[in-house]
Amino acid sequence: MKLPFRILIVDDDPGTLEAISDLLKEAGYEIDVASNGQEAIRKARQNKFEVVITDLSMPRMDGMELLGHFMKHQPDTYVIMLTGVGTIATAVEAMKQGAFDYLSKPAKSDEILLVLKRAEEMMLLRAENDLLRSQLKERYCFDKIIGKSEPMQAIYRMIERVARTDSTILITGESGTGKELIANAVHYNSERKDKPFIPINCGAIPEELLESELFGHEKGSFTGAYREHLGRFELAHQGTIFLDEIGEMSPKLQVKLLRFLQEKKFERVGGARTIQVDTRIVAATNKDLEKMVSAGSFREDLFYRLNVIPIRVPPLRERIEDIPLLIQHFLKQHSQKKDIPLKRISKAALSAMQAYSWPGNVRELENAIERLVILTEGDEIQMEDLPQRMAQMQAKPSFSTIGIEGGGIDLKGTLEELENSLILEALKKAGGVKNQAAKLLGLNRTTLIEKMKKKKLCCPDPPDK
Repeated sequence: MKLPFRILIVDDDPGTLEAISDLLKEAGYEIDVASNGQEAIRKARQNKFEVVITDLSMPRMDGMELLGHFMKHQPDTYVIMLTGVGTIATAVEAMKQGAFDYLSKPAKSDEILLVLKRAEEMMLLRAENDLLRSQLKERYCFDKIIGKSEPMQAIYRMIERVARTDSTILITGESGTGKELIANAVHYNSERKDKPFIPINCGAIPEELLESELFGHEKGSFTGAYREHLGRFELAHQGTIFLDEIGEMSPKLQVKLLRFLQEKKFERVGGARTIQVDTRIVAATNKDLEKMVSAGSFREDLFYRLNVIPIRVPPLRERIEDIPLLIQHFLKQHSQKKDIPLKRISKAALSAMQAYSWPGNVRELENAIERLVILTEGDEIQMEDLPQRMAQMQAKPSFSTIGIEGGGIDLKGTLEELENSLILEALKKAGGVKNQAAKLLGLNRTTLIEKMKKKKLCCPDPPDK
């Protein structure tokens, strides 16, 4: 993805203007120059510049004033400060006010090109984020998170209450329950929705690399650090960082994360400059952090800093009334993706899937539906199409499967219907032989016959002899 990259160089020293212009033109950048702040503003009104490189000390309008103008009127422009020996402290203040970076005069060619390369990468990332954001806003509306059960309704209510705050959130739940989906919903329903959402899996990156990924590193800070690297906390400035599998973080990094939660400050690996960013933290884990605190493998003070707003995502077995909705959603989704006609699911297959425990939760359910969409030959998914571990399940009656409503159920009638169904099923399995059917039901033969007469149940063929 290549974007236009126009640079405005602002300096009252003609020699500096010429030197930097020649360097950047040779590097392939589109360049314009201005000898003072007022001229820079006039040119910026006529043309869009992605980057402004400006001297800090200029007559009439200095670099700080020019920075303020761009932060107010063109905040997407990256402003890079050129500083003299005595103005480093002012340049640091400029960074706090929104400057992208600063270069000390006389700036070396490789330093200028490196900072511009970083700015270009940031611009590309921002463009990609804008595209993804437009797609994700729709995806992470509440009505896109599948579930009508009370546990899920409670999560929706919680998201509505906490999304617009900046409080740290800890999402807990088993693997595959959709913790990242909840984190996305928090971000895209918050005031930060137009800023980056940056996820990182703390358990998927080796400890020695995770610190650099989170906090960045300076050039030369370790073997292989050939250039400066921005960490995820900087990339998530004014947005949200999602720390998945936070329970896998090492004690050393737990200390650094604790400091960030307390002060919103950190130093890059190998760096001395303190960086402050405005980043909201949403963390997630499938581990019991309280047990880890008791065992000494997770810091108690960090746990309490993370657990400001706890959200528990229930496993699928605790919300089986959501399974039919999820099945229909995944059937439609994967049928469209694979250009396969939409399939139905039989009542028997649905009952078996509701009775299954789903140790892999929603992720396992989606994978199962994807396979069924591909492998089922007919237009309806039957029991024989299910994996054996699901097909052997028998639905257990529950409030959700019986269909309890707000006004309650007819318990006597429901039990009567269940007993009739079990008697007929036993007779069917016994081939109509009442003696065998009675044994299956744990009844005497005469008791079974009396129940059949009272209920007016007919014996299926072949008849009892």
